[in-house]
Amino acid sequence: MSSVESTGTGVEAAPAGLAESARALAEGRTTSTRLVTEALARIEASQGTLNAFRHLRASAALAEAAEADRRLDAGERLPLLGVPVAVKDDTDVAGLPTHFGCAGELPAATADSESVRRLRAAGAVIVGKTNSCELGQWPFTEGSAFGVTRNPWNTEHTPGGSSGGSAAAVAAGLVPAALGSDGAGSVRIPAAWTHLVGIKPQRGRISVHPRSDAFQGLTVNGPLARTVADAALLLDAVAGAHPDDPHRPPPVQASAAARRDPGRLRIALAWRPPLTLTGTAPHPDVRRAVTELAEALARLGHHVEEARPRYGLIGLGFLPRATAGIAELAALHPEPALLDPRTRSALRTGTRLGGRVVRAARAREVRQHRRIGAL
Repeated sequence: MSSVESTGTGVEAAPAGLAESARALAEGRTTSTRLVTEALARIEASQGTLNAFRHLRASAALAEAAEADRRLDAGERLPLLGVPVAVKDDTDVAGLPTHFGCAGELPAATADSESVRRLRAAGAVIVGKTNSCELGQWPFTEGSAFGVTRNPWNTEHTPGGSSGGSAAAVAAGLVPAALGSDGAGSVRIPAAWTHLVGIKPQRGRISVHPRSDAFQGLTVNGPLARTVADAALLLDAVAGAHPDDPHRPPPVQASAAARRDPGRLRIALAWRPPLTLTGTAPHPDVRRAVTELAEALARLGHHVEEARPRYGLIGLGFLPRATAGIAELAALHPEPALLDPRTRSALRTGTRLGGRVVRAARAREVRQHRRIGAL
């Protein structure tokens, strides 16, 4: 069985998702070698238009797929054994540099990050690393180091950022699912702009080791997938802490939760953004789309009401931590002159706001949790 099937109209249907790919492999209806070969071919064919990937592991991925097929033939079963996936290029994969959107020559990582280690332990085959804007700073994915990553739904548009490469890869069906990272929307924005399911879990749910407490605790890894079930499966596969991680939430079974009827939900519709320095209101098209979604949820029986959350001065807690995180990463770059001028500006800000200001910003978190949690 091919992972891509003809619709009979000359248009190919989207490749199978994460859960269906895993089932097809376990049932012997396809092979990992076939799925990985097809994924690599789709990636290569799309690079000139979508430009979703910074690094490919073609030879290594095919060798790992052949090994996965041997294990499957021997009767071994793992949640993602033989399934091709991708990870964002802020995540260490042994043998590849971690550019995180930056230009220049960087040394290859000598070890996998904890999330990649867990992906491998679940049997996944990592085909490559996806594009991100420089150090994850902006809600679009482009830069002098790699060009522009485009939205599969409309290549005149961005897929969002900073996990835009992962989102474009999944939305275009290049891979069934991918990991991104999110500090201020970097999974959720691309998910919204490419019609995907994106999850920002709480800290520690998916380890970010060796960058534990990334961006002063703002940033976590999260899945991007085409369905809730696929996003839950990927979350379950990579969830868990590294021994050095400071955050250790109790375990959950996301796949089981995804199958459970949620009952009647109470949903708040909040038009006022939590953090803006411009006073910009939602675009009429956005407001219309969100209103339609709220009305659809109400028709399904959920309780939807407008709300005005008391966000407080979130910016005073966010800005020092975000710029300090940028400064910490930028300081590791061997050629700082190659960094974007905006990055160098953020580096200077983060250096000035580091230390006592960052500690004060983090101390605000308990009150912010209490205030937002009250909603």
